Amino acid sequence: MDSPAQYGRKIDGRECARVLKAQLATRVSRLRENGITPGLGTILVGNDIGSEKYVAGKQRDCRQVGITPLAVHLPHNATQKDVLAAVQKFNTDPNCTGFLVQLPLPSQINEETILAHIDPSKDMDGMTARNLGALFLSLNQAPSSPQPCTARGIIELLKWGGVSLNGKHVVVIGRGITAGRPLGLMLTRRDVNATVTLCHTGTRDLAGYTRQADVIISAAGSAHLITPDMMKKGAVLVDVGVTRGPVNPATGKSHIVGDIDPACYPLCSAYTPNPGGVGPMTRTMLLTNVVEAAEQQLAAHKQASV
Repeated sequence: MDSPAQYGRKIDGRECARVLKAQLATRVSRLRENGITPGLGTILVGNDIGSEKYVAGKQRDCRQVGITPLAVHLPHNATQKDVLAAVQKFNTDPNCTGFLVQLPLPSQINEETILAHIDPSKDMDGMTARNLGALFLSLNQAPSSPQPCTARGIIELLKWGGVSLNGKHVVVIGRGITAGRPLGLMLTRRDVNATVTLCHTGTRDLAGYTRQADVIISAAGSAHLITPDMMKKGAVLVDVGVTRGPVNPATGKSHIVGDIDPACYPLCSAYTPNPGGVGPMTRTMLLTNVVEAAEQQLAAHKQASV
């Protein structure tokens, strides 16, 4: 664990994302020189403000590194057939390296059915059964298939922040497929080598587990769930959960509240802020998945030409 002199060290996700995006831009330039222009498709259904802003941010990120953004925006009353048609469009579009369906979808759409129709090679969220299966089977190192962006972003951010997970006890709070469940698989791979306890809303005596943890990763979406009495001094804190506070009448915006009480910061060896921690890394890992998929296409094309 980090020395006491380093208590309260912030691991800045925005800065890490900036560094990684600069590297991605260089890789995209090389791809373009070889005749491949990566393209990221997004399918948005409805007019949820949060989803619209998130998709707009992804498109902005694409332009920053040279990836072509491709977008389909369907109305809130779109049918399942409409969404499936959009999925098939991107599945067969040669200009689309990969794509994602922005979740959540309106209640009339079955999310599992939609995800099942995505070509796994174009699944940039790493959410299809085949890609999650590849994650499950990868014991020694990361699979070559796309990985869930939030979970991958957490590991990359900790690595960038100088936090070794080798042999550490990591308590993960949350069992969703974007963070909690895949994190358990990714953290226990031999190249990461952590010991993981997965907790959730049904866990009794949560504090009994978190007080044992070298690293706490909270993705519960419960404002200030982790308080100073629930951690041991010198632990590393990763704040993933998002709760939106009340709307400010002057600005019309709501502020984001994370799972970790800021009162914990002086007691930890390092922490990721929220906002400004895992969020920027999630979007950067999405770009990384796209670039890696394009590089695999280039490698396959070169191999076929031999």
